[in-house]
Amino acid sequence: MSEEKLSFQAEVSRLLDIVAHSLYSNKEIFLRELISNASDACDRLRYAALTQPELTADDPDFKIDLTLDTDAKTLTIADNGIGMNREDLVENLGTIARSGTAAFMDQLDSKQDGTNLIGQFGVGFYSSYMVADKVSVISRRAGEDQAWSWVSDGRGEFTIGEAEDAPKRGTRITLHLREDQAEFADPMRLRTIVKTYSDHIPIPISLREGDKEPESLNTASAIWTRPKSEITDAQYTEFYHHVAHAFDEPWERMHFKAEGMIEYTGLLFIPASKPFDLFHPDRKHGVKLYVRRVFITDDCAELIPPYLRFLRGVIDTEDLPLNISREMLQHNPLLTKIRNGVAKRVVSELTKKAEKDPEAFEKFWNDFGAVLKEGIYEDDGQRAALLKLARFRSTTAEGMTTLADYVSRMKEGQDAIYYISGADGENIKRSPQLEGFAAKGVEVLLFSDPVDEFWITSIPDFEGKAFKSVTRGGADLGKIGGAEKDEKEGEEETGSGDTNVDSLIAFVKLTLKEQVKDVRASERLTESAVCLVADEGDIDINLERILKQHNQLDSSAQRVLEINPKHSLVKALAKRIGQEGAGDELQDAAGLLLDQARILEGETLPDPVAFARRLSGLVEKGLA
Repeated sequence: MSEEKLSFQAEVSRLLDIVAHSLYSNKEIFLRELISNASDACDRLRYAALTQPELTADDPDFKIDLTLDTDAKTLTIADNGIGMNREDLVENLGTIARSGTAAFMDQLDSKQDGTNLIGQFGVGFYSSYMVADKVSVISRRAGEDQAWSWVSDGRGEFTIGEAEDAPKRGTRITLHLREDQAEFADPMRLRTIVKTYSDHIPIPISLREGDKEPESLNTASAIWTRPKSEITDAQYTEFYHHVAHAFDEPWERMHFKAEGMIEYTGLLFIPASKPFDLFHPDRKHGVKLYVRRVFITDDCAELIPPYLRFLRGVIDTEDLPLNISREMLQHNPLLTKIRNGVAKRVVSELTKKAEKDPEAFEKFWNDFGAVLKEGIYEDDGQRAALLKLARFRSTTAEGMTTLADYVSRMKEGQDAIYYISGADGENIKRSPQLEGFAAKGVEVLLFSDPVDEFWITSIPDFEGKAFKSVTRGGADLGKIGGAEKDEKEGEEETGSGDTNVDSLIAFVKLTLKEQVKDVRASERLTESAVCLVADEGDIDINLERILKQHNQLDSSAQRVLEINPKHSLVKALAKRIGQEGAGDELQDAAGLLLDQARILEGETLPDPVAFARRLSGLVEKGLA
């Protein structure tokens, strides 16, 4: 038998190092993870056998067997599921194929809780190395003749080769327990672990000790089919751990049965923490589809809306045919009804949770709100409910606010819901475009999620109040309460319609020519000298930035440069142009005003050399 020695993928080596060199209070979870993997392997074979019955013809009853050899200090976990061939062993046990793994691993250090890390990747096999110094795997894929052996001490390499002493199908994992892990060679300890963590597994689990007869360890019934009154919170939690390959407590669970034209049962969980790949392009939801308790697939995009991809659990229906193919699932109207029904139920439960426990819901929204907002433009049926559910930060509210609460606080004369978009909430709070709104006491919503730029385009208004970006068009602040007094103060201070200011604006417009769309006096600025805004009807500044980052936009829209007539710099420039007329010095000043506005907007200057020259020249004149 030829053997080959291979190295683990770098990320696997780092993961194993964390597992092996960290301390855990719940090392027993290794058994839960291995049993969970064995259960998944049986589910996959059961589904494959629907179209290839010969795969299970000689052994139709699925099972998971634990064998304990106290003398050799080994524990074996065997299943007669789908099994693995050579390629499967290398891919599943030698690499972490999950998208985004490398980036996530870069953020880790050896002090992190390895159990949570394992759960993030769904690779519970590696938890074996918390209790074993050597692990051997023998597996034969259903329908194939050749069996394969995989052996490793978890220190960077593994050996793979052909196996002789192998099961007819399925996988046999043998753990060579460490000297200090003798507790896991105790049959009573194993019984307790299985009863605690794996009683819900719908496949019989047995334990054989030496030459004794095997004993059954679990009830082997699908938990979602049982009445809620018969299921404890601990059992629900352990099923969540199994189905989600997670280690945290679920934030919320929903166990329900839908009856009527279509019937289905759901047991769904919302995780307490955000999965690391929630926004990765290859992301998938974590809900498994069953038909009459038979696993069909965990990769059915039509089952759950993308904006609920954080859900974990199962949907079991009576109405789909058992032999339904993946292709038929893509266009099945029953799945569309299930999908819509699940979305309605989840959004309804979230609404109740938000009303009952606002503090807990705010934590949930911080983790998953950006995903839920995708549903505002994706799901017409739940759009109104999601809009009411949405939470936002603002310039005046403590914590988060709803749109309804925002509307209730609107100023007299205010007829729009104002918002500003940017990459970071704290940075956009310092935007010069907000100055006039702050002076008037007008609340502005802070949109810091990229999705905000997209859902806002599909919503014309909320309760009759239109949405308006403070970085687009005129500010419309003049008609909001207290305007008369402000206007009079402005006239006394700067002189509304001052010919010198008008001349300065005309000069700046002429000087900048093709660089800006227009130059105008600003109503929104109170402290800053200048700012850039999008003209009414033009693409919003932040949306343009996002589209460029994703190579969805090549050109830039010209912006409007707004000048604050009350600012001391603008006053000085207006006075200079009134006394001396246009000159090179004022041309440099016009360029610096635009550069300053670009810097405030977080843009890269198109000509840093020219900016440095203009700035040096003006500073030199000021010091002379």
